[in-house]
Parts: sequence; C-alpha cells; structure tokens
Amino acid sequence: MAKNTLNPTLSQTFRILHDEEAPGKDINFGRALARSRRAEEEGRWEEACNIRLEAMQALAELLPEEEPVELDWEDRTTREALTVAYYSAVDHFLVGDMEMAAAALEMVLDADSDDHLEATTLLAFVYVAMGEWECFDDIVSDLGDKSPERSLLLLWSDFERNGRIYGPELATLARYHKPYLREWCATSHPADGHYLADIASEHPTKEARARELWLQTEHLWSAHPEFVEALRKEQA
Repeated sequence: MAKNTLNPTLSQTFRILHDEEAPGKDINFGRALARSRRAEEEGRWEEACNIRLEAMQALAELLPEEEPVELDWEDRTTREALTVAYYSAVDHFLVGDMEMAAAALEMVLDADSDDHLEATTLLAFVYVAMGEWECFDDIVSDLGDKSPERSLLLLWSDFERNGRIYGPELATLARYHKPYLREWCATSHPADGHYLADIASEHPTKEARARELWLQTEHLWSAHPEFVEALRKEQA
C-alpha cells in the first residue's frame, strides 16, 4: 500500500489519505506546502518552486487518468494537495511556462469543480497568453460578470484576436472598475510602503487590488506591450 491513496466519501468525493506507516516515499502534501512557504520566506525561491513542482507531479500521478474525480476540499490533506499544486501553476505562470501552468490549473479545476482557489481566473489569463481561444471562450463565462479580471480579459483577448480596443468593454471597465483602468494606463506601478500597507490591511482599497493584479501579471504586459500601449492611447 502506498503512503498516499484516494479514499471515497459518502458524498461521492475523494479524500487523500497519507499513511506515514506505509512503505514508499510518497509526498506528504501538507509538509511540502509548509516547506515551500518557509523556503520562500527565507528567499530560497528556486527550492520553493521545486518543492511545489514535485508535489504537483505527485498529485498528478495519484489522480486517475481515465476521468476526473472530485476531491473533498473540506479534508485538510486533500486541500493542502490542491493548494500546493495551484501554487506550482502560479510558479510556472510567473516564469512564462504557460503550457505547464495550464496543465496544472486544469488538473486543479477538474478535481475541485467549486474552484475554491479561483484557478479559473489565472487559467483565463494563461489561455489568452497562449492564444487558446476555444478554451478561453469556454471558461470566460465562469468569471463573475462584474469582476475587473473579466473586463480586462475580454479587452485583451479581443485586442489579440482583432487588433483593436473594443469600445463597449472599455466603457464597462471605465464605469465599474476605474482603478483598474487607471492602473493599466499608468507608467509606474511601485510596490511602495503605502501599497504594501494597504494590500495587507483587512479591507484593501480597489486601488491596491488593482496594483496587486498588475504586479501579478506584469510579465504578460512586458511580453504583450501593444495591448497596454493601445489602451493608454485610447484613454489619452
């Protein structure tokens, strides 16, 4: 018997059971998550990424290939496995490995249909970056109708496909998510003390949330500067 096994529940989901007494070297997902966080806090970024990658691959090997299974988010070990896999996807996204990011995010979503980690939003950014339009169109409706991410993604995807800034969607962004439009049109996005205090507060402002999203996706705009330039020109 392996250390990690999938165990069915009465609610037709599965929990990951980690048995320390069983033979083998299967990863303890909770410890992997804690180790990766500790390594990151200590500035050992590559080590943190490698820990998460190994854990993500272990989860992929544990899940059946034939059809998706729903994992029980309420179970701590299972939740830790999904979480560390999601953060491995974030690692790949940040270094521009969109194919690995997409694969990891798709796995997480297949196993957690309620999307507790909000993987859909990140996956939508990945699909636009990859030009996977059918995949993007399939999931963009799953984003909240009033979310700033949805408006930005619809603007960006339309620009990449049609080479334009779509006026009605720009109007939606300007009307409902003005701090995000200002952030995307700004020429400076400092992660200064004011921003750090704001985003760490119990109720961050919309301006801080907009800055956070820009910083999280900044590498995309470095790779696709034409979209930001067109957006700024439209607002000039």
